[in-house]
Amino acid sequence: MFNMPEMIRIPVGKKVDALMDWFIQHFGVIFDAIGYWLLQLLYRIEQLFLWVPWWAVVIAVGVIAYCVLPRRRHAAVLVAMLLLINSFGLWDLAMMTLALVSGAVMLSLAVGLPTGIAMARSDRFQSILQPMLDGMQTMPSFVYLIPALMLFGLGKVPALFATLIYAIPPVIRLTNVAIREVPVSAVEAARSFGASYWQTLFKVQLPLARPTIMVGINQTTMMALAMVVVASMIGARGLGLEVLLAINRIEIGRGFEAGISIVFLAIIIDRITNAMATRKAAAS
Repeated sequence: MFNMPEMIRIPVGKKVDALMDWFIQHFGVIFDAIGYWLLQLLYRIEQLFLWVPWWAVVIAVGVIAYCVLPRRRHAAVLVAMLLLINSFGLWDLAMMTLALVSGAVMLSLAVGLPTGIAMARSDRFQSILQPMLDGMQTMPSFVYLIPALMLFGLGKVPALFATLIYAIPPVIRLTNVAIREVPVSAVEAARSFGASYWQTLFKVQLPLARPTIMVGINQTTMMALAMVVVASMIGARGLGLEVLLAINRIEIGRGFEAGISIVFLAIIIDRITNAMATRKAAAS
């Protein structure tokens, strides 16, 4: 009496399963090829991070932080964080995590920047894409694992795919907003001097929009890093897997070391990229 009658229930789940089966059956070869090339990309990035000596990374981060941060002692704090990660014995896992984050950010920028530019140029395209971005940002992160597993199986590639979906909306949104907020007078002045569409875009709009776009890149990077623990559930190695194993085995100390290492990486990336965005804004 209190249950919904069977005759008016809509079996959405079964329809989605049938659609995914048909999709994989007809386009599975394409996704296998995409998965292969993405895996090669991740492998190359990971090997690069693991090949560079830890002291070289520490020196490079220290120099960059010293150049971009407003207070020099902050650079010493970031270097100390890296040294602590190394002291925990988690350096290689941290580099694997950075490799996944770097791959996700590279693909996010490759897709997100052109998409944001296209949104800025077309109100209709913006109205179509806006609800999709809303859904991507409000959907629980675990849900992204379902299509990733269906299309690519277990491993690094589905982790990269899920991270990409989760991290790409900020750079798209802020690129769109940044270009739309470029003063109309600057664009009209460029066109009055005979500048073409592409000249106006690359020499006027993008330079003026760069500080806001840099903020979008910062947010995309931070969101990609926030997915490392979730991505570890489907085969991504790194600090996220260490946290997951610590939870499963109730090893509090092990989980604390891995968790605080993720926090340190987040702080380092956030401070450096945010400082770069601030410097660009001041220069503009």
